[in-house]
Amino acid sequence: MSKPVAAIVGRPNVGKSTLFNKLAGTRVSIVEDVPGVTRDRILYEIEWNGRAVTLIDTGGIEPKSDDILLSQMKTQAQIAIDMADVILFMVDGKRGLAPEDRDIAMMLKRSGKPIIPIVNKIDSIGALPMEFYEFYELGFEEDLIPLSSLHGTGSGDLLDRVLALSPSDEEVESDDDYIKVAVIGKPNVGKSSMVNRLTGEERCIVADMAGTTRDAIDTRFENSFGKFILIDTAGIRRQSKVEDRLEKFSVLRAKMAVERADVCLILIDAEEGITEQDEKIAGLAHEAGKASIIVVNKWDAIEKDNDTTNTYTKEICSALAYMQYAPLCFVSAKTGLRTEKLFEQIVYVYNQSVTRISTGMLNDVLADATARVQPPSDKGRRLKIYYWTQQAIKPPTFVIFCNDAELFHFSYQRYLENQLRAVFGFRGTPIKFIIRQKGDDAGT
Repeated sequence: MSKPVAAIVGRPNVGKSTLFNKLAGTRVSIVEDVPGVTRDRILYEIEWNGRAVTLIDTGGIEPKSDDILLSQMKTQAQIAIDMADVILFMVDGKRGLAPEDRDIAMMLKRSGKPIIPIVNKIDSIGALPMEFYEFYELGFEEDLIPLSSLHGTGSGDLLDRVLALSPSDEEVESDDDYIKVAVIGKPNVGKSSMVNRLTGEERCIVADMAGTTRDAIDTRFENSFGKFILIDTAGIRRQSKVEDRLEKFSVLRAKMAVERADVCLILIDAEEGITEQDEKIAGLAHEAGKASIIVVNKWDAIEKDNDTTNTYTKEICSALAYMQYAPLCFVSAKTGLRTEKLFEQIVYVYNQSVTRISTGMLNDVLADATARVQPPSDKGRRLKIYYWTQQAIKPPTFVIFCNDAELFHFSYQRYLENQLRAVFGFRGTPIKFIIRQKGDDAGT
């Protein structure tokens, strides 16, 4: 069954994100009473009458603005319009018809897509205000829908109309067919530029200012390497600098993006070198058990000699000692230097993270490992490892059964992990152990 895509567009501050969150049933888009808060496109899947509907929230359109950020917001809205099966054009019923509404209406009509005009902020039940009827001047084929995005009244009729106007015979692939890649890092390390470079499109707003991307953005695309969903995220600042509410929501959104991802690209600014904040951000991916690639961006801006790459590699490996499994790539989103090779690495580390090993093969490795280095002992009692088996993937997770979990020191776990990696690879992905003592049901 097809999955309709509906884009919510309109000028700033008419209530698009409020409607988006109401339909989603959760706070997905950042909502503040400040024009321009939603700068990029935000996607979320809901269900209505047994069908999935993908909603796209967009930044407010200022048709005639010369401001560079507002201009790029218009470009983002146009991309959302191109992606959509149905366009939800929202106007402000309290203010009435504005000149910008006429300009946007002309822009939307040129798309040739079905357009549902929504008159928002109709909060009272009963007779419609006179301002409502002004919007018939826009000349849309579909009837106006009165709606309160704040209270949700009228949203059912709206979704019924979305389904009625959407194609019903379109094959839509599941997200399971795609590798989800989160691009994470400090503000202004080039995350949006990297997404634009990898997709080959201006899909994310790029501006020379920190904090431009406030929400996490999904970009679905396909190339010769496979099918991908790139998640561009707001830059993660140190907690002490997270002062206003918008920044706090952005940090939360970035952390949620890591949870949703299959693979994390951890961007580091080559000009700054690795910092304490980079280490913390990398730790988010590691703790979440995500396959990861350390990407040193802006490599084109570095003056190099024969030892430059080795020096950077040693510094990063020292700082991220807990992520020795993660491959290191030196690239430039600006020039495209080695960015295409990232796809090979993404596919590779993803495949490593979903690798399954049979119990028989695992126990052959275990027998060899324990013969080489005996398990530890304490006060005459020696650790006995009976067997291990793989429980899960993403990350590869192994349950190890032993006689005494307290004897299973971290150092010996690390030794067994190294033996696993030596035989099976697992490059780019963390490995998780669950230690179970004979007779116990719970891991320790």
